[in-house]
Amino acid sequence: MADLSNSLDAFWMPFTANRQFRKAPRMMVSAKGMYYTSDDGRKILDGAAGLWCVNAGHCRPEIAKAIQREAENLDYSPAFQIGHPNAFRLASELAAILPDPLDRIFFVNSGSEAVETALKIALAYHQARGDGRRTRLIGREKGYHGVNFGGISVGGLGPNRKSFGPLLPGVDHIRHTYSREDMAFSRGQPEWGAHLADDLERLVLLHDASTIAAVIVEPMAGSAGVIIPPKGYLNRLREICDTHGILLIFDEVITGFGRTGAAFGADTFGVVPDLMTLAKGLTNGAVPMGAVAASRDIYDAFMEGPEGTIELFHGYTYSSHPLAVAASLATLGIYRDEGVFERVAELAPYWEDAVHSLKGLPTVIDIRNIGLVAGIELEPIEGKPTARAFGIFLDCFHDRDLLIRTTGDILALSPPLILEKTHIDEIIDKLADAIKAAA
Repeated sequence: MADLSNSLDAFWMPFTANRQFRKAPRMMVSAKGMYYTSDDGRKILDGAAGLWCVNAGHCRPEIAKAIQREAENLDYSPAFQIGHPNAFRLASELAAILPDPLDRIFFVNSGSEAVETALKIALAYHQARGDGRRTRLIGREKGYHGVNFGGISVGGLGPNRKSFGPLLPGVDHIRHTYSREDMAFSRGQPEWGAHLADDLERLVLLHDASTIAAVIVEPMAGSAGVIIPPKGYLNRLREICDTHGILLIFDEVITGFGRTGAAFGADTFGVVPDLMTLAKGLTNGAVPMGAVAASRDIYDAFMEGPEGTIELFHGYTYSSHPLAVAASLATLGIYRDEGVFERVAELAPYWEDAVHSLKGLPTVIDIRNIGLVAGIELEPIEGKPTARAFGIFLDCFHDRDLLIRTTGDILALSPPLILEKTHIDEIIDKLADAIKAAA
């Protein structure tokens, strides 16, 4: 048992009921492959890839050694007016696997920063083209785009927005894409719902297209509870943006790097945005890092002024940090050498059958899946929203040695992409028992 005699009060934990946690702490002390080890020595199967990010499994020696070597060689290098070779190498390797024409990479430190950067690039792009009227940003209900002010402004989750007063002006939202009545228990992309993209036309009529800079959506809404885009929805959104000169931004912080069955959600769904945000699986969660991928047309629009002029007044002290770059290069090597993305596509049908086997269990009202991700929605306890799902989370962690995630009354599964069929069976069996015990 870890020594917990020191005060637990000093650390203000994020997205956590801090007082509740301190009464019964849940502590991880090590990890390897598909498993965490808790402070009481239990091996806990990771059904959530940490926080959607440990795609290649925990504590990969290739990544650890790459970080160690770089820490001994180049601990820090500024990215303002100075470069280091590996940053350019990483940008080139990312450009090689991203869908064309997304081949210009801006490095940041998290998914939240990636979203802020993409929004600023979109606004500055229109300014650079002499179309400064385009200042409006459009998000989507139920969208999650990190926790900075830009991200929560375009985001559409009420609890993330309500406590922080007025957010960015000039922001609006299209309707979300979920209807249980029309989509319940769909396997993969729902057949119903492509027409929901036409809600963007409503906002075009309301605000006029000449004022709209960009639309940002997650290809798959992860934090809202694994909401899969209807067939044709993203294609239609792309068409409307093209018609009206609006940039389309995909937030692929969760869907990037294999989660949906291809390298990126853009590949899975066959729609390429103008800007794409990346993080999480970019470094396998080993070092904080994010990135924005831009089309070369967007990049070139900034390169028209005098050569000695800074084209974009934006960046971070730790952009392209050497240790993060080293971790990312090693991570991309694992994805490539082990065919991780291809494994997802091979395992996806088995995963789909396994998660949908939970249909018919008490309180299960919907199941959604794509690639190696799934959402199991539960009937809320009357007057106690979120309580049923969180109770199952605690049961799984303490009594069944399984880590899952919850969002509202939805159980979210997103295991490391290196899992085997035996891991899938274990996840589903344990989760089924927990759901039945909670009924």
